[in-house]
Amino acid sequence: MRRIRPRRSPAIPLLVLAWAGAAGVLWLWWHDTPAVAATTADRLTHAGRMTGLLAGYVIALTVAQMARVPALERRVGSDRVARWHAMSGRYALFLTLAHVVLTLYGYALQGHTGIVPQTVSVVTGYPEMVKATAGTLLLLLVGFVSVGFVRRRMRYETWYYLHLLTYAAVYLAFGHQLATGGDFVDNATARTAWYALYLTVGALALWYRVLVPVRLNLRHRMRVESVTQEAPGVVSVLIRGRRLHRMGAEAGHFFRWRFLTKGLRWTANPYSLSAPPRPDLLRITVKAAGGHSRALAGLRPGTRVWAEGPYGAMTAARRSRGKVLLLAGGAGITPLRALFETLPGRPGDLTLLYRARTAEDLALRAELEEIADARGARLLYAVNKEDGRRPAITAKLLRRILPDIAQHDVYVCGPPGLADEFYGALCEAGVPDRRIHHESFEF
Repeated sequence: MRRIRPRRSPAIPLLVLAWAGAAGVLWLWWHDTPAVAATTADRLTHAGRMTGLLAGYVIALTVAQMARVPALERRVGSDRVARWHAMSGRYALFLTLAHVVLTLYGYALQGHTGIVPQTVSVVTGYPEMVKATAGTLLLLLVGFVSVGFVRRRMRYETWYYLHLLTYAAVYLAFGHQLATGGDFVDNATARTAWYALYLTVGALALWYRVLVPVRLNLRHRMRVESVTQEAPGVVSVLIRGRRLHRMGAEAGHFFRWRFLTKGLRWTANPYSLSAPPRPDLLRITVKAAGGHSRALAGLRPGTRVWAEGPYGAMTAARRSRGKVLLLAGGAGITPLRALFETLPGRPGDLTLLYRARTAEDLALRAELEEIADARGARLLYAVNKEDGRRPAITAKLLRRILPDIAQHDVYVCGPPGLADEFYGALCEAGVPDRRIHHESFEF
């Protein structure tokens, strides 16, 4: 217990590095821009150059954030990196649109022509502009399908494969940046740095999204061992493989799983480990909430498994205090069950509060009770009353259960609405935000 040392998140250094890069891009623009723009047309074209440079830089960051680099996925957290990616994507889209509008309008004023003829002239007459236009249209398509109300009406698989068009958009637009960008044409240093940025990002994406998963699956050769029903609509899938302890997986991690059988081979969904990994076995426990998760109940032993990971930051490395509260809601019990078994602690240091609709919905209940007995840990249930009334998880309830709750680390996992309820109650009970650990799989 004296050796508990929380692993520091690299989020702040990475954000500082990202903003430093943006500052470098702005310096490049300032260095190549006359001190005073003589006309409105000049000011518009200079602003168009600036937004174009920033758009190219932010697009590179956006791709890097989804390269699934372990330092990001396991230290910062997959959900936090996904939020960075979404925010960067919005900035990239707005900067790209600003670049197009400002530049074309500035050129139209300089040439004393209309915006439509000027657009046709630029697209057809400038080098690499046809490809850049196609790339911009693809980027707009990806941005459209990523808008909340559109995305929520799409199947995850459809959204995912459309989202991959981002790579094609980046490829098509890259040549335009160097062929017509005034900051690169006559500046070999800037041109070399830009190549280095994009080659590094491309190498990260190729390595971690393609080559590492291929190596992992060829090495470990995973197959479905068995499928067991744990509760209504909840199944556990036991997966056997070779030398699985060399994957670096821990309790709290998740993988993106693809099962090579009809109807499932083209989709990969994130599911957490529901038991500590063993050298030859992994286990996930999944609640039927969609087409993919519902189909897992029909998996046959021997089905080949393709996995990517491990990912996630909700592991023992986040812990900074001796006492821990685990708050689970519904299928959120999955990673917390593994942590309940493996987190170091003396008798009385660990408490698990499990929220479910009914007693029948308490998945893995027998295992949890066995772990609690063996470790001297507290195991509490919060289920609906017979009349359907739902017990509220409030700050008052939490303080009654654990008077010293403000001195605990808390791991939270559950559906988004319930997780928000937990988070509000914990903050009101005095738990600092830095000691509330949570990851979301929402896309």
